[in-house]
Amino acid sequence: MPELTVSSDAGHGMRELMHRLRRSGSASGALMTLAVLCVAFALLSDNFLDSANLRNVAVQSTILLLIALPMTLVIMTEGLDLSMGAVLTLANVVLAMVAVKTGGVVFALLAALGVGAVFGLSNGTLVARLGIPPFVATLGTLGVAQGLALVVTDGQSVVGIPDAVQMFYSGSLLGVPSPLWIAMAAYLVFHVALYHTRFGAYVFALGGNREALGLAGVRTRLYLVAVYVIGGLMAGLAALLLTARISSGHPTAALGMEFDAIAAVAVGGTSFEKGKGWLLGTLIGVLAVGVLRNGLNLMGVTSAVQVAAIGFLVIFALMFDALRGKQS
Repeated sequence: MPELTVSSDAGHGMRELMHRLRRSGSASGALMTLAVLCVAFALLSDNFLDSANLRNVAVQSTILLLIALPMTLVIMTEGLDLSMGAVLTLANVVLAMVAVKTGGVVFALLAALGVGAVFGLSNGTLVARLGIPPFVATLGTLGVAQGLALVVTDGQSVVGIPDAVQMFYSGSLLGVPSPLWIAMAAYLVFHVALYHTRFGAYVFALGGNREALGLAGVRTRLYLVAVYVIGGLMAGLAALLLTARISSGHPTAALGMEFDAIAAVAVGGTSFEKGKGWLLGTLIGVLAVGVLRNGLNLMGVTSAVQVAAIGFLVIFALMFDALRGKQS
């Protein structure tokens, strides 16, 4: 029996070592990508390294971070949420309409969170309860959310946003912009939840070995639904910053942002299989996507080319991950 205990401990230690080495490799790859982009745009644009521009990159990246964090959890469970950008758009429209009607923030934010929760629950139910592939299920809810955003606004922008809402993006506390405080708080909550709670352990297991988790008596479907609901709620929260940033509600405001979120998660080193992912990599990936978009904007590159550039960035990240996996 002692021999078996030692062998088990050694196997666990070896797995932990390999996990740390993989995360270290992901960190170096994500940081290398971010560093290359920063150096390239510093050489191509005289304004890139201005403190005001770097501050702008950080603040603008906060909205993407709020949806990239839950996207990390979704991908760790071997899932995908293509509806997040459309849900964010619909939540933006609803938040703007309620804010204009009430003149306040509380009910508007609750309405946006409600929209996100409904779509998150729908996604989770379709995937976990009905067994529909995540790609298909969330593609369907993407269309529903996008259509509703157009219907409720009649294709027009919602204007007259109260100052109380706009302060969440333009305001600051202790010299730090308000969006950064919200983003830091969100990251801290996700970090604690993923790495220091039972829920986080189950998220890893949902992608790593879901069958074993179920055999251990864990309600895997319930936790999988919870992951998608969290994604919807974060889209509702991100709608607050988006509405404050653009000072309106627009029926196409965040369409396609789910692509940026997936790109950030991929660049950060989260794998699309076996529950391998980490939040710090997602943060670095968000900054990389933010730097790429900002640098291309400074160079006057069109939005269509920017999308193509992010696509190449994702391909590079996946190729790097595949090569690292073969070396391992």
